[in-house]
Amino acid sequence: MKKIIPVFLISLAINYTVSSQKTEVLHFYVEAGPYKRINTPVSADIEIVSKNDTLAFRLFEKVKGQLVEKPFQIESDYVTRLWLILDGTTEEGRKREFYLYKDEKNALRNSITADVRSDDIILKKDNSEILHYQTSVLYPPAKVDTIYKRSGFIHPLMTPSGNVLTRVNPPDHYHHMGIWNPWTRVKRGGHITDFWNLYEKQGTVRFAGINSTVSGPVYGGFSVRQEHIDFQGKKSEEVAINEIWDVRAWNTEPVSGLKTYLVDLTTFLSVTGDSSVTFEAYRYGGGIGIRANEEWTKDNSTILTSEGKTRLDADGSNARWTDLNGSFQNNSQSGIIFFSHPANREHPEPMRVWPADANNGRGDVYFEFCPTRHKEWVLYPGNVYRLKYRMLIYDGKIARQTTDRVWTDFAHPPVVIELNK
Repeated sequence: MKKIIPVFLISLAINYTVSSQKTEVLHFYVEAGPYKRINTPVSADIEIVSKNDTLAFRLFEKVKGQLVEKPFQIESDYVTRLWLILDGTTEEGRKREFYLYKDEKNALRNSITADVRSDDIILKKDNSEILHYQTSVLYPPAKVDTIYKRSGFIHPLMTPSGNVLTRVNPPDHYHHMGIWNPWTRVKRGGHITDFWNLYEKQGTVRFAGINSTVSGPVYGGFSVRQEHIDFQGKKSEEVAINEIWDVRAWNTEPVSGLKTYLVDLTTFLSVTGDSSVTFEAYRYGGGIGIRANEEWTKDNSTILTSEGKTRLDADGSNARWTDLNGSFQNNSQSGIIFFSHPANREHPEPMRVWPADANNGRGDVYFEFCPTRHKEWVLYPGNVYRLKYRMLIYDGKIARQTTDRVWTDFAHPPVVIELNK
């Protein structure tokens, strides 16, 4: 067997014995590896289990000789996976033992829910709203050109205390839409289309349908389709790029003593037709971007990157993560940290960060991971391209050392070693 040095080591021993009127399906271990872990999402490849049987299983951890029941979730995709939260603190090198039993007494509660409404999808943690994803078309304010209408973005994004971190249709940039990711200079069929600056009337991005939603005790989320519409093709409207957003919120608190939300956004891109598309290098476009709430200015907000850069010198630099933090009129302080996955193009990823004198000196906050900041990106027909990001939404402040630990959990997922088959 090829030697593998994992961050997490999950060992599966599959058998079918009966213990306390339960049928043992899986017996596995989770090792923290060389890192300290706090409330970390963990997954294992379990092709032996069908998602349709989820309600007939129960998961237990062996703690001091006793079996303690734990929440879990089974995801059926190309590979069937079991998800759980490695709860509490797991010190470096520590091993924890788990059992999955066949047992029809399972009654798991959905802590993270996805609620589909007429205009949006709402993700909640218990009774608290995390975010809204806009499925219907949002029109700009009255007397503003309707070219700024859009769907397919996140707003509002809330912190655990209820502070709203995002903004849409600000008067200085009506095309800014909460958390969104259109591409700016796209070379296609002999012309260049701007899907970002809607006032150019060259293109836009639209919500195109819901693939699925999921609610559960470990995570909840949705998969949606988005279309990048080109107004400059042979037809008045042509779909140039198909996109899928997979958004999921985790039922975990990865920072001790602090209320947080942990949300992953993964985008899958594919071109239409039989010709390639080029994302030209530019300081804006794609990745993931946020127009922050209107209360944040240069006087009450900060930006810090994993490389120690601030708002003064972060623009155009590369980073693994970037922390945006600011104060509100209610005397509270909140923030959001964006994490770039190591598999992303140009990781550590280049950024666009507005300078402190943006918008006539007000210093409004805008941030974006932009994988085409310095180099063009060619997308070829028949391929699917992925960009993966994590967002940690929080109230208060988070130490840089803690942020590095959360990024490590994101960057180094579990490695599965099967002992028996």
